[in-house]
Amino acid sequence: MKLSLSSTQLGSIFALGAAFLFSTKAIFIKQAYALSPLVDSTVLMALRMASALPFFLLLCWFNRHHNKNMTGKDWALLVAAGLMGYYLSSWLDFAGLMYISASLERIILFLYPTLTVIATSFIYKQKLNFRTILAIALSYGGTVIVMLQEQSTVPHEGNFWLGVSLVFASAVCFATYLLMTPRLIQKFGSWNYTGLALSIACFGTLTHFIIATPQPIQLLTQLPTQVIWYGIALGLLVTVLPTILVAQSISRLGAAQAAMIGSIGPILTIILAVALLGEYMNAIQWFGCLLNIIGVMMITLSKKKLAH
Repeated sequence: MKLSLSSTQLGSIFALGAAFLFSTKAIFIKQAYALSPLVDSTVLMALRMASALPFFLLLCWFNRHHNKNMTGKDWALLVAAGLMGYYLSSWLDFAGLMYISASLERIILFLYPTLTVIATSFIYKQKLNFRTILAIALSYGGTVIVMLQEQSTVPHEGNFWLGVSLVFASAVCFATYLLMTPRLIQKFGSWNYTGLALSIACFGTLTHFIIATPQPIQLLTQLPTQVIWYGIALGLLVTVLPTILVAQSISRLGAAQAAMIGSIGPILTIILAVALLGEYMNAIQWFGCLLNIIGVMMITLSKKKLAH
């Protein structure tokens, strides 16, 4: 009996696969940090982006015909988007994970759709309706509940709020990147834009590593082999593969539906963090996580209606 999947079913599988792979990011990072004092956000980011760079350069090569008739302004915006979205945002996220749990990091990052809505309302001077305000209140209220519970129940070394601030700044940077993306995709094309923006982010990350590390080659030779493998996994399994899966999912389901399925991401991260990192979330924290997800989903659904 031949098994055949519809386009919607295949898109849903791709979206779930991407959500699972993205949810492993914080787990890999935390495990790599625990292996050696030499590993910090800059080192791990460099390993991740060096692993992913060849794929994104290939994307640029195969889609280079899209680059005709681009202005200097187009290229400047592309460089800014690449550095903002997958260099600065990622580095802030990696740095924040040095101080807070993987579970809390994922919940804070999940706020980025609310940030795009808030920013859009300011840019276009549009008033937020009651439903949107309620959604934002739920998502931020839930996040605050999780944060305060973690601060009071988990021992930290005085850098808890620094970690929270870094991860929230990462969400702000990613939301800014998303606001820049639609116009640039129209100009450069979806796959070409992805290849160019992420290649720029890779070069930015590697430049940062070389400047910030006195003897980069010597440092890399001193790292445990397991850390190198974590870096490669972050590049291929958490960056390249889910990027492809998300694009394939969106092409079959649409952005809103793919985002709805992707909302399972925080739950998957928490489950993995509990199973693999020994993290713990009490009932109050799970309640806060639920509020966060409900709020963000209300935002996503309202975007879907607007799109229609």
